[in-house]
Amino acid sequence: MSFPIDVGAYKPLSFDLSQERLTTEQLKQLETNVALYRDTIIFLTAVAGAKGYSGHSGGPYSIVPETLVAEAFMRGTDVVYPVCFDEAGHRVALQYALAAFNGDMPFEKLLHYREANHGLYGHPERDDALGIKFSSGRLGHMWPFANGVAMAHPEMQVVVLGSDGSQQEGDDAEAARLAVACGLNVNILVDDNNVTIAGHPSEYLTGYSVEKTLAGHGLNVDSGNPEDLASLYGRVRSALSAKGPNALINRRPMAPGVPGIEGSHKGHDVVPTDSAIEYLTAKGHHEAVEYIKSLNKVSGPKGSRGVSEEFGSNRKEFGVIVSELIEAIPADERKSRICVIDSDLEGSTGLNTIGQRVPEVYVKGGIMERGNFSAAAGFGFEKGRQGVFSTFSAFLEMVVSEITMARLNESNVLCHFSHAGIDDMADNTCHYGTNIFFADNAPDELSNHNRLYFPADRYQLRAIVRAVFDDPGLRFVFSTRSNVPYLLDDAGDLRYDEAKGYTFEPGKDDIIREGSAGYIVTYGEMIYRALDAVERMREAGIDVGLVNKPTLNVVDETTLATVGASPAVMVVETQNTRTGLGSRYGTWLIERGFSPKYARQGVTKQGAGGLSEHVIHQGLGSEGIEASFRALIGS
Repeated sequence: MSFPIDVGAYKPLSFDLSQERLTTEQLKQLETNVALYRDTIIFLTAVAGAKGYSGHSGGPYSIVPETLVAEAFMRGTDVVYPVCFDEAGHRVALQYALAAFNGDMPFEKLLHYREANHGLYGHPERDDALGIKFSSGRLGHMWPFANGVAMAHPEMQVVVLGSDGSQQEGDDAEAARLAVACGLNVNILVDDNNVTIAGHPSEYLTGYSVEKTLAGHGLNVDSGNPEDLASLYGRVRSALSAKGPNALINRRPMAPGVPGIEGSHKGHDVVPTDSAIEYLTAKGHHEAVEYIKSLNKVSGPKGSRGVSEEFGSNRKEFGVIVSELIEAIPADERKSRICVIDSDLEGSTGLNTIGQRVPEVYVKGGIMERGNFSAAAGFGFEKGRQGVFSTFSAFLEMVVSEITMARLNESNVLCHFSHAGIDDMADNTCHYGTNIFFADNAPDELSNHNRLYFPADRYQLRAIVRAVFDDPGLRFVFSTRSNVPYLLDDAGDLRYDEAKGYTFEPGKDDIIREGSAGYIVTYGEMIYRALDAVERMREAGIDVGLVNKPTLNVVDETTLATVGASPAVMVVETQNTRTGLGSRYGTWLIERGFSPKYARQGVTKQGAGGLSEHVIHQGLGSEGIEASFRALIGS
């Protein structure tokens, strides 16, 4: 279908730095352009939301004015580097709108935001053909990169779109110091809306001020209202005309003018359908409204052989279990024994439940993963105390050095890294949690106090957390963004239900199916997919076994001997094949004199968007597992 918003009134503007102020005609056209961009962003993100792909609306909507002013200077002069870098990748809808309005992609392409195989991912990934000019990576990682661009082009001004949330990351403090020390022509345009996922920084990070922080680093700082377009023009022009680093602090509520999300942390996520419909109706975009109403949510994976039809969320269950364990501690001892530190992802990692049920032990730590992990480790420095830390598995890569420091200090930390693997990872490659084995960096003599656990379902998660909660050292528990079904035993009952006798033993593997033709070894969200493949092969006369390995970095000698004595072994996981279990399991077999045919399946490609499609894209669906095992055994 054709794009249902009429963008014919849009006209690209070109500004020259010698022009002190906008003409009446320029200001009117800029107002028109801002409105069209904002309407487009609300529409395209609402479309993704209606389909079930989620997304982010408020951030990209908000920063349209300063982006269009900066882009007009890029168009009208040769001294501004022609890329609007953005250190908040979730604001990617603006980058896609830029590409469409600039003619690099058809507007109809925007209807496929976050869908599989369309290139419009949840964070920008460089694609010159689509007009996507850079990859943002994770929050707060772009400014240091832009410093390098400024070093390569000292004659040009470089623009970076920032935010009060990304400014909480330590990378930005380092970038600010380097920019000032080197006199780099970097201009950071900060959307200071006092909103992050967990709430308002002014409330949970008392004393935090973007303006004072950047001024303290030595940047030239200018604060103002970005919705005043005439004033905004003058402020951007002044910054781009000056030498050295500048910060424009743009204060506005989140998503100004959007019903239901203005000024709220809800604006970080995708705009609710009813709010989008109200907004677009008021703007007269009735065809766009009807299109949104016609959409249905995409269907997720279905239950398969050997598992329940019901799916549950491990990542959210973590907070429920830990809350129960903390509540069992005498009330007057809790605060001295437990400290739970969130890194602005409480709703996604389950920690919000802990904050609600036992607020006395809970700290909203902001977007500061490295510092927050070390703070949790410092709390757990003494026997009888432990820190609890949680963030996304992709961000584990950011705290590897802090993990080493915690281990050297014999700290006690229970870590929950959600969004492991790739399943349902709409934000795409930069949010892939595919290097979780980086946490297993202890030397052998200290490995007993450095354990990695990845449960198959919510019931095994409960058993694991309860079993290891009071263990000393570092314990890493992983979960996925996606929901998973519950494993059943031969009688059709829950396999890992403690109420029915299940007990988790750290380091012990679980042989789910014995097999004479070989074994598939897996864990986490791949258990149910592998089980489906195993059952299908067994029905076809291939006697395949299946092992669940919930403790990732401990060799279960008994199970390994059983597996190693079989004709073939294949490890299946949604981890990087270069760093995951498959890269070490074969070594364990060889070291013990076993020599079965061996293969490993894992993540070998960049993401291609979508939700459960990520698993299929990597060849890790049930059918892909079956095909790989059949190839291994020559069937």
